[in-house]
Amino acid sequence: MDLLRLITCGNVDDGKSTLIGRLLYDTKSIFEDQWAAVQLASERRGDAGPNLALLTDGLRAEREQGITIDVAYRYFATPRRKFILADCPGHFQYTRNMVTGASSAHLALLLVDVRHGLTEQTRRHAFIASLLRIKHLIVCVNKMDLVDFSQAAFDRVREQFMEYAERLEAPDIQFVPIAALHGDNIVEKSARMPWYAGTPLLYTLETVYVLNDANHVDARFPVQTVIRPPAAPGPAFTGYAGQVASGSFRPGDEVVRLPGGLPARIKAIHGPAGPVGEAFHPMSVVLELDRALELSRGDMLARPNNLPATGQDIEAMLCWLSEQPFDPARRYLLRHTSCETGCELRTVRYKLDITTLHRNPDAAPLGMNDFARVTLHTAVPLFFDSYKKNRSTGSVILVDEAANTTVAAGMIL
Repeated sequence: MDLLRLITCGNVDDGKSTLIGRLLYDTKSIFEDQWAAVQLASERRGDAGPNLALLTDGLRAEREQGITIDVAYRYFATPRRKFILADCPGHFQYTRNMVTGASSAHLALLLVDVRHGLTEQTRRHAFIASLLRIKHLIVCVNKMDLVDFSQAAFDRVREQFMEYAERLEAPDIQFVPIAALHGDNIVEKSARMPWYAGTPLLYTLETVYVLNDANHVDARFPVQTVIRPPAAPGPAFTGYAGQVASGSFRPGDEVVRLPGGLPARIKAIHGPAGPVGEAFHPMSVVLELDRALELSRGDMLARPNNLPATGQDIEAMLCWLSEQPFDPARRYLLRHTSCETGCELRTVRYKLDITTLHRNPDAAPLGMNDFARVTLHTAVPLFFDSYKKNRSTGSVILVDEAANTTVAAGMIL
């Protein structure tokens, strides 16, 4: 079975946690102790029955306040597919948490309260999903039971969203009318919405095709470590371990070392269970070459006729994650694939208002949840692709060198 990573996002109180709870409950993915904890927490809150939203609100503060604060990950499976589901908070001050959850997602479930339509936070989350190149977006028009399952109300939200979506880069948008609290159109098709001709949400999640979303063309292999076993009889072995970032590699393929451009051929590929005939994203393997290239962590192997860009000045869209604003006096490290190097933020070209999508040449320091186009200068050259082309080699994070905390996430333009 393949794996689908998805997130739920949208405005606060639009039903994200309830939808996840319903999916977990209806797919029988809840343990008895979890269900007992939810029942106990629901009684303490004075709820009429078990509150399914509490299945994902794991922090005590979340259960007491009835809100989602941090990204909650849940795992479940059906006979067709495995799922890793991230429940992202809907409040504006937790926008950075949504960025974290969306960074590895294949698909986004955008919850919209049918009574309120698109809100500022709904637009914000839709834009972030588009910015992080999530290709599949399912707009779940929730709480249909509160408008008597009206088709006109559903159509109004769909038209409103499609008008906004003209400004987004979302190639696959689908709409599903649901009532998460009661399970309408979640696992089984609802008899109370006969006008809806589509499939239930779970079937859509099981059948959406995401295997072609990864970059299978540009072969990139960032080296994580070099393996040299202790001396043993026979020829010396040197292997280069890492995760295939994109593309594919086979024994006999010609590769070049970056930096330097020295050529070699792949002699063998070793996986956890033995020799591998082909390695592709996201496999973790050891490449054995026919000659020593003196590779080390942070270097990269690529095809000689398909090389990444190289440079020390990087244009990127940055999301500032830290509560501490950007301080030019502090030292920052940039982490890109397996490479770590010193970094200087030289220019803030503009800040982006993710509600209106207006560019604001604001001179104020970058603060938490700010999006900005910046120029970064690294101490050593990077080997990169644009984030739009390759999410693996087009993403970076900034780390405060003194505190060792992640302060920003970036997408190379």
